[in-house]
Amino acid sequence: MKYKNDWEEAKVKWTNYWKHCNTGRPLMHVVARKPEIEHLATEKNVEGGIKDVICQGLYYDLPEQLHWKDNMEDKYRDAERIVARYRQFCETHEFLAESFPNLDIDFGPGSLAAYLGSDIGWSEDTVWFKPIYDEEDDWEDIPELTFDPENPWFKEHLALAKKCHELAGEDFPVAIPDLMENIDTLASLRGAQELMCDLAIDQDEMKERVNQVTRAYYQAMQAFYDAVKDPEGGSAYTVFQVWGPGKCIKLQCDAGAMISDEMFRNVVLDSLKEQATWCDQVLYHLDGPDNIRHLDSVLEADIDALQWTSGDAGPDGTLEEWDQIYDKAVAAGKSLWVKVYSGEYEDWIKNVDRIVKKYGSNALFLQFPEMSHEQAVKLIDYAEKNWSDVQGTFGR
Repeated sequence: MKYKNDWEEAKVKWTNYWKHCNTGRPLMHVVARKPEIEHLATEKNVEGGIKDVICQGLYYDLPEQLHWKDNMEDKYRDAERIVARYRQFCETHEFLAESFPNLDIDFGPGSLAAYLGSDIGWSEDTVWFKPIYDEEDDWEDIPELTFDPENPWFKEHLALAKKCHELAGEDFPVAIPDLMENIDTLASLRGAQELMCDLAIDQDEMKERVNQVTRAYYQAMQAFYDAVKDPEGGSAYTVFQVWGPGKCIKLQCDAGAMISDEMFRNVVLDSLKEQATWCDQVLYHLDGPDNIRHLDSVLEADIDALQWTSGDAGPDGTLEEWDQIYDKAVAAGKSLWVKVYSGEYEDWIKNVDRIVKKYGSNALFLQFPEMSHEQAVKLIDYAEKNWSDVQGTFGR
């Protein structure tokens, strides 16, 4: 891999992470600015928007020829320019520890809804999916939700993945996009409020619709996996910065925040269990305090790791309050994925110290914010000296 000299060593640690038997320090996502661009880290774009900002990073001006154009075709749908912008990022950054370059080609989170008939709305900083069934539509009159390989959005998205993969070559992988699943997809097709009414009226019908979404998910996901997998069959998954030797997938049910655990078990859980078995490595994304009530149910599925998000603008994953989640996940034999960002650089180290001492280093991934080269070297050195082969106090 052009931008990751120690990729073979990193893949070994990733493989062991999913098996909960990593050795040495925990896996760490550490992306560092090269010294020559360090001065840009505190310089915000004068326009105040994102058109001149690179696809990753903090306020870095792109070369003039790579600036965003005034249309969403350029940002989301032009393979050559998407790859060129990401190359610019790779050329100016270092991928240290277990971080690795990987290209995000999302058509927004939840594009499975578009493959099932929704239209996509684009803006400079977000994507949404337009409901196609409203309160006047009765599910008895709505045809089965089936995957159509000729769906225009699917064909375009898959073609984009293949073209980006071709342009990237062996320099960096293209990540599997965030298709989403279960009632999260139904909420895009129906609208969240209407879906909650549907669930209250007929759970059996909604469970069958979830099953239909799941069958479509398999077909779409297999196509994207085949398009972007590496020569050994490994794959990266978008946003969460994970890699695995096989189908490496994130599962979730954000709309679960609006339903009881009994309804979650009746409508969603069987589908999640089935999907977790179908994939090779599974990270579950548990999002928001109202989803914590489903944790026991989620842990019944054959997931490999758990990632917790406290909600929009909430504190990071190192807060001691979240131990109630991590305790259950570790006791159930799952690895942990922990995002670190609250406070300043020194706080990151202090907060992770607590996590490592309690849960050990053999099944832990830590995602740090982008930092300077000097900070990255210091962090990795500290981790090697203080976080290596720690057994952890939990369960002892």
